[in-house]
Amino acid sequence: MTTPSEPSEVPPPSKWHDTFRRITQGNAIISVLAVLLALIVGGILIAVTDEDVQAAAKYFFARPGDTITAVWNAVWGAYSALFQGAVYNFGAPTFARAIRPLTETLTFATPLIAAGLGVALAFRIGMFNIGGRGQMLMAAAAAGYIGFAWDLPFPLHMIVALLAGLIAGALWAGIAGVLKATTGAHEVIVTIMLNYVAFYLISWMLRTPGLLQAPGSSNPKTAPMKETAIFPDLLGPQFNLHFGFILSIAATFLVAWIINRSSLGFKFRAVGVNPNAARVAGINVRNMYIYGMLISGALLGLAGVNQVLGTITTGFSADIDAGIGFDAITVALLGRSTPWGTFAAGILFGAFKAGGFSMQAAEQIPIEIVAVVQSLIVLFIAAPPLVRTIFFLPSPERDRRRAEKARQKALKAEVKADTELEGAAK
Repeated sequence: MTTPSEPSEVPPPSKWHDTFRRITQGNAIISVLAVLLALIVGGILIAVTDEDVQAAAKYFFARPGDTITAVWNAVWGAYSALFQGAVYNFGAPTFARAIRPLTETLTFATPLIAAGLGVALAFRIGMFNIGGRGQMLMAAAAAGYIGFAWDLPFPLHMIVALLAGLIAGALWAGIAGVLKATTGAHEVIVTIMLNYVAFYLISWMLRTPGLLQAPGSSNPKTAPMKETAIFPDLLGPQFNLHFGFILSIAATFLVAWIINRSSLGFKFRAVGVNPNAARVAGINVRNMYIYGMLISGALLGLAGVNQVLGTITTGFSADIDAGIGFDAITVALLGRSTPWGTFAAGILFGAFKAGGFSMQAAEQIPIEIVAVVQSLIVLFIAAPPLVRTIFFLPSPERDRRRAEKARQKALKAEVKADTELEGAAK
């Protein structure tokens, strides 16, 4: 009687192999590659829409080099203009002028970071807060009214206006949290409707004398903010970067501490993973929904305050949100709903906004190309298997399927061996 030989032990993977597997299967590499793919597709669109490329393509088979050169010049010119408009202008006569694009990127990124953090925090609780526009508008209205109508000394005036904006944003988002906690109303529907309510409410207030409309004016616009309420400049009057960027950095630290270090953050994450299990564990899920939306709304309110007290201090209208409330969803998705990932994504999208205008002015590239690139980033982030397939990366889903097949095969072999042993014993 022979017994089946023991299977040889498979040596564990090396440390380098394990590190490579973690990197290639992690979320960070997917975000980076999604941006790279979007830039590649954007380059194709730039080449296709370029007039020189179109002209050279007519005689491609006679002189293909002309078409290739035209494609290179179009794409390189566009992306170099994007870089010089967002990071560093090599042709500037002074260092201050050279780094101005970077300060513009940080200025554009300031409200995107704050708003993205608000959306990302809601994501971690399993909630989809797409009411950023309404929350920003309400925060801008509260902070703006105090900013131009009240007389207080600096910095008390700025602090009171800031707090008023945070509270207004939090309360407006809290409506969705309370409705979800008490009635089960879906926060997506509620926040969408609250966006419209906030927009038309602010529009009415901007057209009503004695509310937000500037005294003595018939335009739907507020009066300029008083100097005592405006965020101070960080690098001097020649740059637009203001104190709001410091507040966005502080907000990132705060959100990172809440999510990763505090007991409240643990409850948020538990509810986000499985609200039923969290409820069984003794967590008050209803309260978590309310607390989460309040904090999320305050962060989006900070984005609105940054707009009226930092970026646009000459008075604002109903379009003060500038689409940031919806861009924040993209920023949070690209940042994988992590605080510092969202921070980096906000800076990247700030660079797109700052460099997009330079690209349009220098190379006559349509600004919509930048919007297409941003949309493609979301598309690729939403399809990790597609990104892994394009770059031939190992897939965790495929590895799990292979491991399951191997386990089933081992079980069948074990059953077969036991059957053979029983037959031999008889």
